Order: sequence, then C-alpha cells, then structure tokens
Amino acid sequence: LGQLKSLLSRVEAGDTIIVDAATEVAYVRPEHAVALAFDNRFAAQEAERAELAALRDLEATSRDGVKISLLLNAGLPLDLDSLAMTGAEGVGLFRTEFQFMLADSMPRLDTQIALYSDVMERAGGKPVTFRTLDLGGDKVAAFIPTEREENPAMGWRAVRMGLDRPGLSRYQLRALVRACEGRPLRVMFPLVSVIDEFRKAKALLEQELGWARFHGRQGPSSVAVGVMIESPSLAWMCADIAQEADFLSIGTNDLMQFFFAADRGSPKMADRFDLLSRPALSFLAHIIKSAGRTPVSVCGEHAGRPLEALALLGLGVTRLSMPAAGIGPVKRMILGLELSAVKAELDRLLCDPSVTLRSALLQFAQLQRIPL
Repeated sequence: LGQLKSLLSRVEAGDTIIVDAATEVAYVRPEHAVALAFDNRFAAQEAERAELAALRDLEATSRDGVKISLLLNAGLPLDLDSLAMTGAEGVGLFRTEFQFMLADSMPRLDTQIALYSDVMERAGGKPVTFRTLDLGGDKVAAFIPTEREENPAMGWRAVRMGLDRPGLSRYQLRALVRACEGRPLRVMFPLVSVIDEFRKAKALLEQELGWARFHGRQGPSSVAVGVMIESPSLAWMCADIAQEADFLSIGTNDLMQFFFAADRGSPKMADRFDLLSRPALSFLAHIIKSAGRTPVSVCGEHAGRPLEALALLGLGVTRLSMPAAGIGPVKRMILGLELSAVKAELDRLLCDPSVTLRSALLQFAQLQRIPL
C-alpha cells in the first residue's frame, strides 16, 4: 500500500476510496458498480473465513497421513490470542526486539521477565520459540547508538550486535531463563554467519543458566537452543551446525534477499526473485538434506502462502511458522493433498529445466484439486 504513488495528490477530504491490498490498486471516488463488486468480495471472504474457522481444531495432516506442524509468528503478547483462534500448535518465532524498539532506555530486567512470562502464560503450555534480539538495520533502539551503514541489512545487527555487546545479550538471556523457570525454554539466535558465532552466543546462555543455578534458582525444565539459517554462508555449513544446534529455522525473508542479492525492501526488486525458482528451491533442498535428523522449520513469510508452502512440504519441511492469517489457508491446502505425490512431482520438476516451476506447481495443484 505504501508504494502507491501520488495517491494523496489525487484525493480530497471526504472522498470515498477503496484500497485493494491484494492487487495494489486504489479506487478513488469509485462508481457504484465497483463498490458493489467489492461488497460481493467481502461477502465471499466472510464465507471463506467461516470455512477456515471450521478447520481450527483439526490436525494439519495430509491425505496420506503425514502430520505437519503449523506454528505462529508473533512479536507482542497480544498476538498469542491467535493461538486459540487459529488452532496453531505453538509459537515458532517470537520476535523479542519490539519491546526494545519502543523503549527510550534499556528495559529493566523485571520488565523483560514480565513480558516473557506473559507470553508463556498466554501460550497455555504450547511451545514458544524466542528469537533473541534482532536489532540493527531498520530496527532501531533509541538507547543504542548506531552509525549510518550503506548496507544496513548486512551490517551491525542481530547476533553480531549481541556478541559485541555481551552485557545486552546476557541481560536478555537472564530474563528468558527467569521467565521460563519450571517450563521449557526454546531460544534461537538470528543472522548467524559462521559456526563460531553460534558457539559464542550459546556460551552466553550457558553462563546465564550457570548463574541461575549458582543463585539457587529453579531454572527451565528443559533447554533447546537453535539457530536461524538466514545467511548463505551458514547454509553451506548446515551439516556442521546441525551437529551443535537442537533445531534449525530457515528465515526465508533474509535468506532469499542475500541469496539473490536483491533488497526485499525495494519495490523495484520485489519481482526480481522468486522462492519458487529452480535455484532457490534447490538451495533450500540442500539445507534440508544437510540438516539430517536435526529438526528444520521455515519461519519466513513464504511459509504462510499456500503455493510456496506446498513447495516447502515437497522439499521435506514438516514445520511451518507463519502469520496468523496464513494458518487457515495452509491447513486447508495440507488437508487436500497427498504429500508423496507432491514430493514426486517436485523432484520431477526440479530435474526439468524447461519448465517454470511456479506455473507448473500451480497447474499440478489444480489438477490434483489441492485448494490454494
């Protein structure tokens, strides 16, 4: 919506405007027929929402019996209300930086503990995976001085900032350890580029777990430490990192922009790369295969789009974490497919350089009557 050019210069106070986010079109002072067409679309969307709501309590299991875990992406405690509304099995990605971005000073330890405890309470026993601070780049905290960088997405951010400022990282990890006393703690580190960064970050967590034991605190009932695969360098070391991490999570948003050298925030680049291209899917297949027995999930925006999710399932992914709006459509898609047939078709398509994968997968889904 923000890319619509010159819109404000074409409207006046009191004008009726219909903004269609799906097609990136705004209708200024629309004719009655246009408004009526949108009323019909709204009615159809309400009917679809009712259809998807009826699937809420069903497991996401394919017709040939493969269980897929559908998880929620969240960033605020309020987002966890969507767990009950969507039937998601847990939170696959809780972004912890929003609390820091909204504060004028470093959030106090008790404030952080309260936030993470609230998240765990709202989850109602369902698993929550906390991503440590992904500050830097376009995510600015007022109390952390930063320098202007020409390529901020590839600059001083995420785990790089956390390792350079270990006090900041330990403060957050201490809060997470305290908030999860007697409960499972799942934490993952973002934008790790080399294995040594993961080892150092994990060592900071071990120090906080040791600190809790030394002070007689109960500590978490279990600890699982994961890493986000967002840099191509780490993707090519996936077999090695999988030996040291409890789980892996592919962050397709950053991974794809680095893979294609295309800024995902640039409107001129938005159509220049595609997850459903042969190089991208082959790259993801390499990551999933290299992980071996270590659990792999996908938590980028693509996981919540039925056609892209179909391809990810075909590559062998069985855990998808997505915005709340994607869970119903993706579950409906899963309930309508035979996963073995999807895998066989995707294997065939990846070996055929003459086809366009996106259109070929869409045609396959239509022939198989897989609801997208």
